[in-house]
Amino acid sequence: MTDYLVPLLLLFTALIGLRKGENTYDILLGGAAEGLSLLKTILPSLILLLTAVSMFRASGGAELLSRLLGPVFSRFGIPPECAMLVLVRPISGSAALAVGSELMARYGTDSQIGRTAAVMLGSTETTFYTLSVYFGASGIRKTRYTLPAALFADLVGLLTASWSVRLFFS
Repeated sequence: MTDYLVPLLLLFTALIGLRKGENTYDILLGGAAEGLSLLKTILPSLILLLTAVSMFRASGGAELLSRLLGPVFSRFGIPPECAMLVLVRPISGSAALAVGSELMARYGTDSQIGRTAAVMLGSTETTFYTLSVYFGASGIRKTRYTLPAALFADLVGLLTASWSVRLFFS
């Protein structure tokens, strides 16, 4: 069914346009042009962010920071093995999924670490990615309180994830 979704959507749009007497092809071209101009606005910040994440992971900085902060996270009930996930999740969703799937493959999906990783992936946001995309698209340069508030929300999500796994699955 999903293979036919896009063609059916385009057909439905064309039929509505024909009924209204509008040139749907020109309208679709205008929308594509707007999408490309938006991509032109967003692309530099995305490239910068993804390059910085790759450099941080390749340099070993993420691993070092993970080892240093592991004891701090364990004091809050977050397993030290999930430290890398805590560090990567606000920056890159794909890197966080890779770390999460690695944790689940190593420790199992039903383990405390696997469940904590799964809940963390579902209860936090890729904050820096989201801010760069949305603020970059809208042209906002001063984020003011957005970043601290978003990072605080991520922290609450991480702590809630860890505590809920311990409460409901232990």
